[in-house]
Amino acid sequence: MAETIVSVRDVTKVYGGGLLRGGGFRALDGISIEVGRGQVFGLLGPNGAGKTTLVKILLGLARRTSGDAQLFGRPVGDAQARMRVGYLPEGHRLPQYLTGIQMLELFGMMCGRDREYLRKRIPELLEQVGMKDAAARKIREYSKGMTQRIGLAQAMIHEPDLVILDEPTDGVDPVGRAAVRQIVQNLKERGTTVFINSHLLQEVELICDRVVIMAKGKILREGSIAELTPRTGRYRFELEPAPPLLASLVGELGSNFEALPNGFELQLSDAELDQCVDRLRNARISIRGITARRLNLEQAFIQLVRKEPA
Repeated sequence: MAETIVSVRDVTKVYGGGLLRGGGFRALDGISIEVGRGQVFGLLGPNGAGKTTLVKILLGLARRTSGDAQLFGRPVGDAQARMRVGYLPEGHRLPQYLTGIQMLELFGMMCGRDREYLRKRIPELLEQVGMKDAAARKIREYSKGMTQRIGLAQAMIHEPDLVILDEPTDGVDPVGRAAVRQIVQNLKERGTTVFINSHLLQEVELICDRVVIMAKGKILREGSIAELTPRTGRYRFELEPAPPLLASLVGELGSNFEALPNGFELQLSDAELDQCVDRLRNARISIRGITARRLNLEQAFIQLVRKEPA
């Protein structure tokens, strides 16, 4: 089995409360997750779901009320464990008076790296995040996207075994988001675990191996992208050529027939799918492709969260 990097078991976090203030606000309510080495793990949920609280507990910035949480088999907050973590917070604030290079040197030394190591590490890191040409400029001159890129570089400066990214593509343009996805893929290939908290579900769907969906401090669902985006029972047929009168040939087999320029879509059961293929073949119509339509992650997320009682 893969080494467990993040282990959270039955963790709760209650803010406030006490004899005079009542039960307090339960930000986390029995959360349990495990993340292995080399996984890209996505943490999703609406505002107030408890995602940021969980990240703070993992980093030792907040104390859990009950339960157990570990990084690399050590209690969260342990100094040796934290040295192996890189973190990009949401809305991070970097020293505005430093250049990009100076900031990376400062953060690298704070992580225990010497100047000789940093002289080799920083140029390749700047190349990865697309900030080589702007590295000598003051951070106060950076756009939001540039600030996000240089922030991602500081999270990786010491080659951590776990990288926690809080909204890593916030304010980044489409080209930059593609670059971030490639960086995450490179980290995964090197065996680095990546823990992502994001509202951009399309990005999460493209890069994460497993996802947890939270709401009101509880886990609603956990699984792979395929497990969380089930088939809808709707199929798209690509035909060549697409003959006229397709509706009369196959339309009565299922429901919600929709003609397309190069084929059609149709809601079908498994048995109806076989019959549809047989009819097309018997009519000597060439089938170029059949695609089982799935919910995307955003659709699955909305359906799941809406079912959660207020």
